Amino acid sequence: MSRRILITGAVLADGTPTDILVSDGIVAELGTGLSDAEALAIDGAGLIALPGLVDLHTHLREPGFEHSETVLTGSRAAAAGGFTAVHAMANTSPVADTAGVVEQVQALGEDAGYVTVRPVGAVTIGLAGGQLAEIGAMAQSRAKVRVFSDDGKCVSDAVLMRRALEYVTTFDGVVAQHAQEPRLTEDAQMNEGALSSELGLEGWPAVAEEAIIARDVLLAEHVGARLHVCHVSTAGSVDVVRWAKARGIRVTAEVTPHHLLLTEDLARSYDARFKVNPPLRNQADVEALRAGLADGTIDIIATDHAPHPVEDKDCAWADAAFGMVGLESALSVVQSALIESGILGWADVARVLSRVPAEIGRVAGYDRGIAQGAPANITLVDPAARREFARGDLRGRSANSPYLGMTLPGRVVATIHRGYPTVLDGELRSVQQVAISKGKEGNESRG
Repeated sequence: MSRRILITGAVLADGTPTDILVSDGIVAELGTGLSDAEALAIDGAGLIALPGLVDLHTHLREPGFEHSETVLTGSRAAAAGGFTAVHAMANTSPVADTAGVVEQVQALGEDAGYVTVRPVGAVTIGLAGGQLAEIGAMAQSRAKVRVFSDDGKCVSDAVLMRRALEYVTTFDGVVAQHAQEPRLTEDAQMNEGALSSELGLEGWPAVAEEAIIARDVLLAEHVGARLHVCHVSTAGSVDVVRWAKARGIRVTAEVTPHHLLLTEDLARSYDARFKVNPPLRNQADVEALRAGLADGTIDIIATDHAPHPVEDKDCAWADAAFGMVGLESALSVVQSALIESGILGWADVARVLSRVPAEIGRVAGYDRGIAQGAPANITLVDPAARREFARGDLRGRSANSPYLGMTLPGRVVATIHRGYPTVLDGELRSVQQVAISKGKEGNESRG
């Protein structure tokens, strides 16, 4: 289906004012004073045009846990948050450890149509840590998997981790490690420290994360492989990754929005919305994570969107599941924690939330950003907006957001995925809806 969109008066991430003409899924023209009477008109005045956001760490729960999320509902949440591509983690049921399952997840994403869904393959069979999964078959499948992770569980066996790292070098893949030494975190409930003792909750020591990262960067160096570290949460972890990069080791790292803004003090409420793996840390860790992102030690921001049904969160802290939803709030939290504090600019946001995660995950079409001839994956955000984040802002199936009731800056006005506006003026629109309404929108504009 041919489609033309004209965005007028927006500002690119580097501050350049521009109009953007999209045609047949491609950025056809950039400049000022552009016009096209037949195009869907979007008034971009006051808006920042970012390249479509890419999440390297999303839990879509399907197959097997559709009561928490589905590929369709998670895709809707992603589009609402400005994402045009997400990587679906492997901890489903059955686990995404075979070519058949990853191809199923990819097909579900294609049917949903809101965002590009790239499956992440498991490192070990059943996430059990005993035997390597069908890594080669998943890489050669229609899904062409390039990221492998047992996220939710650590690949704690050093021999298995070495073999996985060696295996992925044959097709330029990457192992994304959930860095958590299991013996050091048995029954752990929150960050280890004075507060965990005060609250009577089992502590989760920072060294449990740092020790695995230290081991794995050395393994990656030994075999010449790419290693990615999921959800870095401590100052010590930043130091280890910084050391490894200075040594020339092929390691990348991510940090979540919640670890950039929230601290362990929220556990005082015993509200399980704040229970997450790895746990919220202290303010010194938050500052170190922000500094690590600013100096390039940490490469990207990834949401670790982890939906759960009400009964798994509305219970005693010790009984509650770990995890938070984060797709719809990510850009606002980044604006609050990093833009408004002056740590990053919007061009940096485009780098850490689009270009580099796409590069790590080997998602084509994001290396040029918003440029003539590039695929039209575009996010329009209103940085001046402020809102009390509410249940209505969540477009997925679960509501376990730590930000409910908080005032957050920024609002995603439009998300354009491969030339189709899956979000327009804040409202979700499926590809099917766009097709039905085509021809009625030539005079439509943002109010």
